[in-house]
Amino acid sequence: MYRDNSLVPSEAIRLLALGLLATEPRSYADLASQVRHFTGRLVGPSLELVGQPLELLKVEGLAENAGDDESDHALLHITDSGREEFERLMTASLRPQINDINKLIIAIKVRFLHLLEGPEQRIQAEVLQEIFERELARLLDLRSCETGERCLWTEWLELEMALTKRRLDWARSLTEAD
Repeated sequence: MYRDNSLVPSEAIRLLALGLLATEPRSYADLASQVRHFTGRLVGPSLELVGQPLELLKVEGLAENAGDDESDHALLHITDSGREEFERLMTASLRPQINDINKLIIAIKVRFLHLLEGPEQRIQAEVLQEIFERELARLLDLRSCETGERCLWTEWLELEMALTKRRLDWARSLTEAD
């Protein structure tokens, strides 16, 4: 983790893999394929994001083969230690600026938010709301520096703000769902 208790990219992949295993046991090949698919669609293909974190799941006791089968086709399932690590990673901080890695981490957290207990779900929804509020404030500040001239840049900025407002409304709806 970074000093601010936010996830480094390899921990994001670990969170994704553990979340997938928490939903159902999978073979190593299927797990790797699912991780590559998810990350590839969000941030593009990247060998540095997929390789090593998955190898370590078994070594560190976060996942284990179901039964005695040690082949690549054996089903992996999450261990108790893996569930604890999953919850630790799910509750990690988010960096204030939204970039490709942060978008990936947000998507992973949203993908597995239902696996957290109610109070922890709410806290994470509040964290998302705060991130989107900060992002909107950043975009509004950027727009306030504009000269008023209408151009493609201002149209793009307005699109970004509209999307961020929708994300913020969505996160607010999660915290108000109680």
